[in-house]
Amino acid sequence: MSDSTPTSDALDHSARLQALIREQIAAAGGAIPFWRFMELALYAPGLGYYSAGATKFGAAGDFVTAPELGPLFAECVAAALAPALRQCGPQARFLEVGAGSGRFAGDAIAHLLELDAMPARYAILEPSADLRERQHAHLSRALPAAAFERVEWLQGPMPDDWNGVLFANEVLDALPTPRFAMQRGQVFEEHVVLDGDGFARIDRPADALLSAAVRHVESQLDGPFADGHRAELLPQLPYWLQAVAGGMRSGALLFVDYGYPRREYYDPRRRDGTLRAFHRHRLVEDVLARVGLQDITASVDFTALAEAGTGAGFELAGYCSQASFLIGNGLEQRLAAHEADAPDEAARYALRQQAKALTVPGGMGERFQVMGFARDVPLDAAFLLGDLCFRL
Repeated sequence: MSDSTPTSDALDHSARLQALIREQIAAAGGAIPFWRFMELALYAPGLGYYSAGATKFGAAGDFVTAPELGPLFAECVAAALAPALRQCGPQARFLEVGAGSGRFAGDAIAHLLELDAMPARYAILEPSADLRERQHAHLSRALPAAAFERVEWLQGPMPDDWNGVLFANEVLDALPTPRFAMQRGQVFEEHVVLDGDGFARIDRPADALLSAAVRHVESQLDGPFADGHRAELLPQLPYWLQAVAGGMRSGALLFVDYGYPRREYYDPRRRDGTLRAFHRHRLVEDVLARVGLQDITASVDFTALAEAGTGAGFELAGYCSQASFLIGNGLEQRLAAHEADAPDEAARYALRQQAKALTVPGGMGERFQVMGFARDVPLDAAFLLGDLCFRL
């Protein structure tokens, strides 16, 4: 059995999720929008990919995120956000959306303590009960007791008005996304139907919200989409952003993800969109297969994110590659500090490899991009190196 072959327990788990999705399709009259399929596949309670107990992150999982490589990423983000936290005062809060294994939170809190910028509360918005347990276990071991007491878990946005910062790493790419398709100049939406023991995708006329969103995108391109063009589009993104920011009165928003500015995202050469799945670090073309056992993801339209943030009343503070952001926020200094404390050459080599992975052209350094927004706090300085706003 290869490492990528699901175990019998995993297949049984997937079969239970398939049964749930089949019931949903039947109840909906034979088809559900693709975004609903993606929502169930990733987040169905107790069964979805992010809701169940299998390891997702790191070498033993399906993909590696920047915080899993080591502390450098989190320390640079903490340094970038520290001025905003100080500006917000002693009651400042830090809200991390989708905290993964908890590695980012542990490393960021440790560095915020060093910078004398630790917020009054570090809140984690995490819909997965399994991941909340893993995060709690990791942070209770990694942090001093006094710091751990400031950590809390939320199942929804901040319940009151607040000041502070919101951070999300690789969250937007996992938002359940509609898929549109162009036929004879008209906008259709992808749906999922039953196909024997599995699932298949079909097109149905899009509703008014998705159609209007597609026409808005077309108005900013060189011409209308050609027949046959398929892609993802999130008309709900502005509502999602406003919901997770909640009652933030002053503060900063920082998003890290893979994606493109709008013109690149909808380039005619990318005529089937960016939707894909990952299982055991391998790209999977069939996103309808192995439900519950593979991640489903789509790249981010950063122009849409800029529109959503400014539409919510924030100023766009900057947009750049992950490499530029990390280097501009102290990566070289953090690397040198860790190398000075490293016990041997092997440890120093591992640190250099970590920095390389985070910044390598053609890899994480370019594919991942960072966008920040601010309201009455300083954040522009975090984007002094390599600003890409002109591409939006």
